[in-house]
Amino acid sequence: MADGVLRKKRGGGRAAHMARRGTAAIAQMPWAPPRNIDRPTEPLTDEGIAAIHEGAMRILEEIGIEFYNDEALALYRKAGCIVEGACVRMDRDFVMEMVGKAPDSFTITPRNPDHTIEIGGNALLFGNVSSPPNYWDLELGRKVPGTRAQCANLLRLTQYFNCIHFAGGYPVEPVDLHPRERHLDVLFDKLTLTDKAMHAYSLGRERVEDVMEMVRIAGGLSHEEFDATPRMYTNINSTSPLKHDHPMIDGCLRLARRGQAIVVSPFTLAGAMAPVTMAGAVAQSIAEALSAIALFQYVAPGVPCVIGTFTSNVDMKSGAPAFGTPEYMRSTQMTGQMARFYGLPLRSSGACAANVPDGQAVWETSNSLWAALQSGTHMVYHAAGWLEGGLVASPEKFVMDCEILQQMQRYLDPQITATTADDIALDAIAEVGHQGHFFGVQHTQDRYTTAFYQPFLSDWRNFEAWQAAGAIWTPERAHMIYKDIIASFEEPPMDPAIREELAAFVDRRKAEGGAPTDF
Repeated sequence: MADGVLRKKRGGGRAAHMARRGTAAIAQMPWAPPRNIDRPTEPLTDEGIAAIHEGAMRILEEIGIEFYNDEALALYRKAGCIVEGACVRMDRDFVMEMVGKAPDSFTITPRNPDHTIEIGGNALLFGNVSSPPNYWDLELGRKVPGTRAQCANLLRLTQYFNCIHFAGGYPVEPVDLHPRERHLDVLFDKLTLTDKAMHAYSLGRERVEDVMEMVRIAGGLSHEEFDATPRMYTNINSTSPLKHDHPMIDGCLRLARRGQAIVVSPFTLAGAMAPVTMAGAVAQSIAEALSAIALFQYVAPGVPCVIGTFTSNVDMKSGAPAFGTPEYMRSTQMTGQMARFYGLPLRSSGACAANVPDGQAVWETSNSLWAALQSGTHMVYHAAGWLEGGLVASPEKFVMDCEILQQMQRYLDPQITATTADDIALDAIAEVGHQGHFFGVQHTQDRYTTAFYQPFLSDWRNFEAWQAAGAIWTPERAHMIYKDIIASFEEPPMDPAIREELAAFVDRRKAEGGAPTDF
């Protein structure tokens, strides 16, 4: 739908909405990270798994991965790998031995232990949009560089929605903050506006060390308590094809030595940074990820590591990235099979290439989210708020995506498929018989409030009723809900002394110059 159509109706629609709703927050499902009770979709045969594994191992043994990090190169030499310049070739036995040390599941405990998350098993976790440099909302009607205020509002949505289980990177990059100090201000906002599992960018020593210290302070933890169990995580991307850069590896090594979780997600776009075939792209992605995970396990055996997939394709007409495509879905499912083969938890993403929260945004995002569920993914990055291939964050899209996430959560509720005598309901069927209806029977009356998913955004009225209520399109309804949530938002509690200590740390690090901008 055209942006002009939305703006034409926005004023009257919002007035009617506010008269109807006031500033009340929505009724949403409770905090309850879902369990994936479905069998995974597995398009690869056993022979296919073996072929991709063999391809990945040959890449590691014969072609190698370049590491632009001197410490990493020294560690690989010590481990007996072949290091020539920046290129590291490693034996498959070494790789498999190291990867075998990583746990297949672990927990992350944030400052609010009620929001502890389990990663692995049949857990399915959703995170917010992370790292777009730009922002779009219906009120602006245009794309603009991100600001701290916009970032903070998206963090409020992250905290508010129970279907968002972890706080990823900056939900929009606040370019109004100087890069030397940006991580300090945004992490202060994240740690005060949210109490969910926290992320650190691996972008240089100072940023990683600062974030670890801020997470420790916010949790009221000693250094020993912080190091004893994962309290946070990082996500890094390889520089495809077949490279890892200095700051990301440096940050991961620092986190690994303190027992914090690491996600390695190669960004392999088939046809551009990886082979045009999905098997080739997945094999390359696996090689890039395992090479780094092997290093982290060599340094800190047993440190939690997650293998990530960001394998999609490009539009061969323009070279632009495409997401939520059939190939994206299959590559996610294929990587899920490989993750289980290696005994590693899996991260994938909710993504789309759409520029505004329209129909394309919904179907591409839905495709990617359902592929995550089908693949056995444990961590779904960018599950809410992502537009334009990750270049734009949108609060309307965030709200719309949370409707999808809640529906997925309800879909996985085992109560839907329960088959007790009470669920078969023979007495109710006999009572209604061959005529009548089930609206009035006691079996229905006892269950009607909880029998079916109740949307907070979808409008299930017929056309005439929808038109009489103002003919408000979905993105506009999402915008209204976003405004209501921000207006009624309450920060999660934090001990005043801890908040003061956190603020003092930020002030001290700013006075010391923050972090360098050249990594």
